[in-house]
Amino acid sequence: MKRYRVDPDLTNIYFSTSTIVEWQCVFKEEKYFQIIIDSLKFCQKQKGLYLLGYVIMLNHVHLLTGNNENTSISNIMRDFRHYTANQIIKNLSEDNEKLILYVFKKAGEKCAKKQQYKVWQDDFHPEAILSEDWLQQKMEYIHYNPVKKGYIEKPEYWKYSSARNWLCDDDSIIEIDRTYLF
Repeated sequence: MKRYRVDPDLTNIYFSTSTIVEWQCVFKEEKYFQIIIDSLKFCQKQKGLYLLGYVIMLNHVHLLTGNNENTSISNIMRDFRHYTANQIIKNLSEDNEKLILYVFKKAGEKCAKKQQYKVWQDDFHPEAILSEDWLQQKMEYIHYNPVKKGYIEKPEYWKYSSARNWLCDDDSIIEIDRTYLF
């Protein structure tokens, strides 16, 4: 079996990673983090996304997700990445971030289907979660990501992480689905 493949017959719980092109640090201001949060909220309400865990780092996003039977994680992620890319470009343009926009423009020119800008690297690398142990391992990985990078001392200190939801019962940024587990 291919490592990064969505197979709805196998499971509908996935760990995925979306990375910004050339590892550009886009998520440095609240409004950029908010683009991701707002899109996740929309996907929860309108697209059948179950959000189990997440962390938004400076240049990538890790998600632990499920989805209802009426949709697929591939379709949700396609729409999520398309919308967030457009919003990121809009905000970068308003902020006159010429260097990052140049990097995204050059990446877009290299695509088979030429695009004006390319924000996300190809694919979202879905890894099927087949057991409670694997889910727990991935949850700890995403929660400790900002600690490992040296940004904070404890996972729950990172504002844009579900560590706050799970460890502090804090749903102020975004609600997660605590019932959609094995």
